Amino acid sequence: MLILNAIESYGHEQVVFLNHPPSGLRAILAIHDTTLGPAIGACRFRAYEDEEEALRDALELSRSITFKTALAGLNYGGGACIVLADAPDHQLQPHAREGLFRALGRHVDALGGRIILIEDVHVTQTDIAFAAQETRHTLGFQQDTTAATAYGVYRGIKAAARYHIGTESMRGVRIAILGVGEVGGKLAAHLAREGARLTLADSKPGRAARVAEQLGADTVPANEVFDVPCDIFSPCAFGGSISKAAAGSLQARMVAGGEHNPLAKGADVVLEEAGIAYIPDYLLNAAGLLVGTGLSLEEAAERVYSDVGWVCAEAQTRDESTHQTARRLAEQRISMIASIGSFFRQAP
Repeated sequence: MLILNAIESYGHEQVVFLNHPPSGLRAILAIHDTTLGPAIGACRFRAYEDEEEALRDALELSRSITFKTALAGLNYGGGACIVLADAPDHQLQPHAREGLFRALGRHVDALGGRIILIEDVHVTQTDIAFAAQETRHTLGFQQDTTAATAYGVYRGIKAAARYHIGTESMRGVRIAILGVGEVGGKLAAHLAREGARLTLADSKPGRAARVAEQLGADTVPANEVFDVPCDIFSPCAFGGSISKAAAGSLQARMVAGGEHNPLAKGADVVLEEAGIAYIPDYLLNAAGLLVGTGLSLEEAAERVYSDVGWVCAEAQTRDESTHQTARRLAEQRISMIASIGSFFRQAP
């Protein structure tokens, strides 16, 4: 990957590589767009195959959050903070974790408020609280963002199902969920309570088995879940879980889940050709961010429900795909706000 070419192709304003050997901090801060306000930096702590994969995740995640904040009507831009772990099961002692995230907080503070940290994959409220000891540029570390995200995805799926399945009721609806961790597991519980027929899969089979036993669901291996006949396929893993080949295998009417950027390159075209509706992640999983801005869990989830319904109705009216409409509406808001600033800066 040519780094500067990649940054330009995604349309980013700034990418910063961080290093603090005493704490072990190695991280990538990506700021995609600050037209609407400072960038919300979703913070992840995980291992990657290589640094190129980590950079790509930072670029894709931050762009997704730009669209998320725009559609949600928030005055924030999109950012990401990828903290590199040494191994998938990497564990830190509490003091080491404190040092890592306080060092991150100091780096964030040096950017003067251009990016605001919020928890994401494998980052806890405690981690963000550590960072907050070094910077005031944090958000939501006193909220349970995973619970809000899961409930918002659940409400968003119901809103989308009204247009693409023909009913909001999940009773008897066949739903396959890939990834039953913090968000996917909670989403599965909401759907099970309403009587959905669930098939669960996870990269950790034992976790899928435990959740399935609790909810009375079926399980399949993660590499077989794409072949399961279902009404809704719900990706809730770590990004890019639906390859172009997997998209061609799906036997669903709608793809809707909590995973950031679930479609690998070319998968969107395959889904559209197959007539499978794709509800964008940045439209569905916004509730975790919304509770960080002061809304209650219920208020945030209802905002998602309303926004998904609005986008689906607009797409139907214009005969567009839902994901095309969502992106168009997000970009329209960003352009409108940018034009206001440029217009009033003009010399008389």
